[in-house]
Amino acid sequence: MKTIKTSIGRRSFIKKSVLAGGGVMLTFNWLTSCDMTPEQVKALPEEWFQINGYLKIGENGLITIMSPNPEIGQNIKTSMPMLVAEELDADWNKVIVEQAALNTDIFKRQIAGGSNSIRQSWNSLRMAGATARAMLVQAAAQTWGTNASEIITSNGQLIHEASGKKLDYGAVASLAAKMEIPKEVPLKEIIDFNIIGTSRKNVDGTKIVTGEPLYGLDYSTDNMLIAMIVHPPAFGMQMKAIDDSQAAKMPGIKKVFTIKTHLEGYKLGGFDKDAFNELAVVVGNSTWEVMKAKEALKVTWEMGPESESPSGLESSSDHQQIFEKMSQKKGQMVRKDGDPEKAFRTAAKIIERTYTCPFLAHNTMEPMNFFADVNTERALLVGPTQTPEHMEGSIAKRLGMKKENIDIKMTRMGGGFGRRLYGHFMTEAAVISKEMGQPIKLIYTREDDMTQGTYRPAYHARYRAALDENNKLIAFHVKAGGIPESPLAANRFPAGAIDNYLAEKWTYDSNITVGAFRAPRSNFIAGAEQSFLDEVAEAMKKDPIDFRLELLERAKKNPVGKKNDYDPSRYAGVLQLVKEKSNWKGNNTEQYRGTAAYFCHRSYVANVLDLEMKNGKPVVKKVYCAVDCGIVVNPDAATNLAEGGIVDGIGHAMYSALTFKDGVPEQNNFDKYRLIRHGEAPKEIEVHFVENQIDPTGLGEPPYPPIMGAMANAIYKATGVRHYNQPFIINKPLVG
Repeated sequence: MKTIKTSIGRRSFIKKSVLAGGGVMLTFNWLTSCDMTPEQVKALPEEWFQINGYLKIGENGLITIMSPNPEIGQNIKTSMPMLVAEELDADWNKVIVEQAALNTDIFKRQIAGGSNSIRQSWNSLRMAGATARAMLVQAAAQTWGTNASEIITSNGQLIHEASGKKLDYGAVASLAAKMEIPKEVPLKEIIDFNIIGTSRKNVDGTKIVTGEPLYGLDYSTDNMLIAMIVHPPAFGMQMKAIDDSQAAKMPGIKKVFTIKTHLEGYKLGGFDKDAFNELAVVVGNSTWEVMKAKEALKVTWEMGPESESPSGLESSSDHQQIFEKMSQKKGQMVRKDGDPEKAFRTAAKIIERTYTCPFLAHNTMEPMNFFADVNTERALLVGPTQTPEHMEGSIAKRLGMKKENIDIKMTRMGGGFGRRLYGHFMTEAAVISKEMGQPIKLIYTREDDMTQGTYRPAYHARYRAALDENNKLIAFHVKAGGIPESPLAANRFPAGAIDNYLAEKWTYDSNITVGAFRAPRSNFIAGAEQSFLDEVAEAMKKDPIDFRLELLERAKKNPVGKKNDYDPSRYAGVLQLVKEKSNWKGNNTEQYRGTAAYFCHRSYVANVLDLEMKNGKPVVKKVYCAVDCGIVVNPDAATNLAEGGIVDGIGHAMYSALTFKDGVPEQNNFDKYRLIRHGEAPKEIEVHFVENQIDPTGLGEPPYPPIMGAMANAIYKATGVRHYNQPFIINKPLVG
């Protein structure tokens, strides 16, 4: 049995006095039962006893477990409490889940990003449950006058087997709250899990489908005003003058003014990123009144500081020229194995292909918004954010306030995908509220958000493979770059599987702000790499899955280099599993199949995609997906994540693009920016998980990247045409 020292995150076990009340937060009820009837809700305890920072227990046995991290649809508000409940030996039907507010004294890494929430909380959350269980056992032992070693727990009960005595947790919760914290606690063996590894319904599910308030847009107070911003129309421009003579007089408008999100001299942190620092602000009584005043506002713009872009105001045609220019230059060597130059010089055949993708907007379904109520002494902020603890410091600096006077409460998010990692809109809301001297809610229109920046970068990758006279792969070369970052992951597969390997990267600066987009960098390079590997396999007359497995076998038995960042056995495992589940036998005459596999964010995913062609367009009939993400906490939630990533990946590969003309985004709403539609999603998705006892390794991002390669490879099988530039199709047939 594994034991864990409670000194890990010991500050999260600071004792507190008995807490009264039912845990009401954010002016509306955040108590969410896993499966509670109205009668059970009425029976909520009158007193809660704080056992530690993660949970409290009522005198009637109900247990409230805090979910510390932001919820963006990945269902961690259910899965994280499951870890606590497992080690607590709780009755899940008596568990209530509360969204925790930001509290860095109690919780660590309250961030949603990098597929890290479960992975980085695996031990701390289990420790919280195990520690509380140990304290309850000690309290029962004291109550019964017996030894703690004689007491077992099961489903929310303490049991003394020798005497047959039983107590609900609530009966000793008050006493347990006063017990000494044990220095170390045992954790359950995996074989003994009763909650982890079982499917539990989304604790917010009923509220979501019935429209109860959960999201930032739902939050309001009686005296709250609405605020909206106006930013420059083009990347590379800045505000020159503002004429509010008409807008300020319109009905319901309280004030029109300008703000600077960050003051001069402030060094932007990684999540402060913002394309336009000086903004015009309109504040009024209602959303409609403010939107109409925005239209009447007259702002004059001028060129901002010069950049390295061709004209200062970039166009997509400029980006294409940059791609061509940079692809001809020698890149920065990141990895070199063997003598790839010699191998290419002496090769019998060289395969060379180039892949590109455009900028992409995040397009969260819930528009960007945040509530702020700031006065001279404190600041309350409420809304959807992926990085509350980072933004706490940024907002404190901007307001000239101590961190302890900043209170950030998290709402559920209607999408994130990396967009809500960047919290400039939170800072803007705080500055606006301070200026107004009363509570405001800042709301971005869809056009505000789509033209503001923080996009997925535009990428370019050139691949080369060298074959000898025996059709054997002897060298591999990738040079990948982008505007303004490179997508290259030099130490990933097929690095380590080929004797002669060269990886180069390049970057080119831009006025256009970019940021993390679901599965950063992998979201392009995976599709390009997996498409190219299929072409190489075809040239070698090998089955594409068998070809990948051969390379992985080499990486396993006789790896090249020492920096390979993937486990070839786990990588091969998902390929073997998807091959088995899809009954892979290549093509047939009616359906066409493509495959791909990729490793990112510590997890492995392989796909087989079946499609057919109708009226010149592909129809995805079925996707088989194999995933190795370690222990699966909640299978239903994990399946949903995989399915969502697959649909999202197909949509962006096929349809989405953000283009520019003289610095102005040419798509500013969904009438011009193409997303996947319901009828274009796969008709069926079958998800399978590798069963192992590896600690969870991440799942929010890994299902997204490889499906793009599988889609491209299937389209080739169906049409005989390779597609190298995303998006593959925008309302036109896929023909050669």
